Amino acid sequence: MASELRPFSIGTVRVRFPVVLAPMAGYTDLAYRLICRQRGAEYCTSEMVLDRCALIHGKLRSRLLCLDPGDHPVGGQLIGNEPEVMAEAARAMEQIGFDVVDLNFACPVHKALSRRRGGHMMRESEQVLRIVRAVRAAVDCPVTLKVRRSFDEADHECEAFWRIAEGAFDAGADALTLHTRSVEAKYAGRADWELLARVKEHFADKTIIGSGDVLRPADALAMLEQTGVDAAAVARGCLGNPWFFRQAADLAAGREPYRASLAEQRELLLEHLDAACKLYGRLRGPRIMRKFGIKYARLHPHPKEVRMAFVDVKSPEDWRAVVEEHYPA
Repeated sequence: MASELRPFSIGTVRVRFPVVLAPMAGYTDLAYRLICRQRGAEYCTSEMVLDRCALIHGKLRSRLLCLDPGDHPVGGQLIGNEPEVMAEAARAMEQIGFDVVDLNFACPVHKALSRRRGGHMMRESEQVLRIVRAVRAAVDCPVTLKVRRSFDEADHECEAFWRIAEGAFDAGADALTLHTRSVEAKYAGRADWELLARVKEHFADKTIIGSGDVLRPADALAMLEQTGVDAAAVARGCLGNPWFFRQAADLAAGREPYRASLAEQRELLLEHLDAACKLYGRLRGPRIMRKFGIKYARLHPHPKEVRMAFVDVKSPEDWRAVVEEHYPA
């Protein structure tokens, strides 16, 4: 059954397709963003960047904040806990060319939490709002934030979330992405789409992006239809399947979702390798690609065999040998 996919706006940035690539540390680098854009993703967000890293010129900054003329509109995601540093980092990202600055108050990994960053900030709502106000004053581009429903399961009413959301929009935030699990839950259990619907109903004139349990193209359409959010953010669901966005568009139009042939998968695998080597170098690029190869193997008729082959890749030649053996031209 066909579904209507409506465009949405993040401040002055207009996005026609409401299924977007979510930021994922270690995955949504320039190479993978371009891979996804060429297969239907219109709006993408960079992997998470530490605020201080955005201010220190060097190889890491150059790689994390690398852009391409074809990589727009694009959001750059920052993580940190000091208003002044976050504001300065946001200014740097805007100057580099990011169309949107996104603030991460949702990351549930221990390293971030132990340093009072990411999801930890759901326990410090006033500091979150100081950061939002500082960043809003520092840049002209749209400012967005990503949050979770709460820090722990004890906050049944999501009081911290509501304080943050109300305060952020009052401070001039242009959009909010909500993952409806708690920080402590990480990715366990089911995301609460009913909460997404309540949030969108409450902030009817604001841009709300939903996150959580968008694992298949049909899930993205279901989230949009069931909750009324302006866009659905895809994270784990598109790893290994950058055609996810085209498939969502096909389903919305009432068409059979696109299925990539082995020859097309082969082309993608070689394209991604070249992009990774350009970004990371010939030594590091293939090692970075191993985690992608494991994901790409899911689409192959013999996923286990192909997955094990990608695990052993150490060089561009190794990668191409796996492709030659398992993906006929």
